[in-house]
Amino acid sequence: MTTSDWRTLRNVQARARLERALPSIFPVPVLRHALSRPLIPPTPRLAVESYWRAHILRADRLARALAFRSGTPEGWTWQIGGAGEADRTGSFRTPPAPYRDPAFARGRGACCICGQPVYRFGWHRDLWNSGTPNARAGWHAACVAAWKFWLAPHAQLRALKLRQRYRCATSGKRLLRTAEVDHALPLYQVWREHRTRPWPELLTYWGTPNLQVVNRAAHVLKCREEAGERSRTQRLSRFRVVEDESGFSVIEEG
Repeated sequence: MTTSDWRTLRNVQARARLERALPSIFPVPVLRHALSRPLIPPTPRLAVESYWRAHILRADRLARALAFRSGTPEGWTWQIGGAGEADRTGSFRTPPAPYRDPAFARGRGACCICGQPVYRFGWHRDLWNSGTPNARAGWHAACVAAWKFWLAPHAQLRALKLRQRYRCATSGKRLLRTAEVDHALPLYQVWREHRTRPWPELLTYWGTPNLQVVNRAAHVLKCREEAGERSRTQRLSRFRVVEDESGFSVIEEG
């Protein structure tokens, strides 16, 4: 059997399995996407996951919109913990996620990323009028896709290039093959200057509002400037201004 014959047979079987499992109400764009794939997903949930992976920028917008609907849990603050602290991120490069913290988690049936109810097939709306979330689910398919995007935006270089119409965000010149994804506002600066902002607003620094594609030369120059600024800030933080016995201000290392 050739590869083409195998794919055809596999898609016939997968389509038949998918159609048997489809409910009477199912998102039309998701079904249309599933049937157009080189390998048709055999279950509705896999079809939903495939749809959001293919529409990653849409998943990013949706996940952040759902987070705004949930809001910041009362008493939560963005903190960075050690490797043994499961309720805290280990680095400022990881997006803050209060609903992954056991102290603020809403339990099964609620998304651990955005905090909103999860319905059938990992969908974010109750299209089936069931009235209750799916108690076996812990995340939206869209939020999972968005979370992976926030952690590794370079994996979506092609989609981000298309969003910028293949123009460098800093120079305006055509993007080269060596172009790279960059955070317009560095994440260390987000932690240093903006960590007290409401949680849903913080997510914009990992999402498309703060992402840009730049040519490598421009990116190297920007990273060099950021490293210099960060080094100066760290050096200055080691000193403090105090008054001596005569009333004069002096700088001492503290």
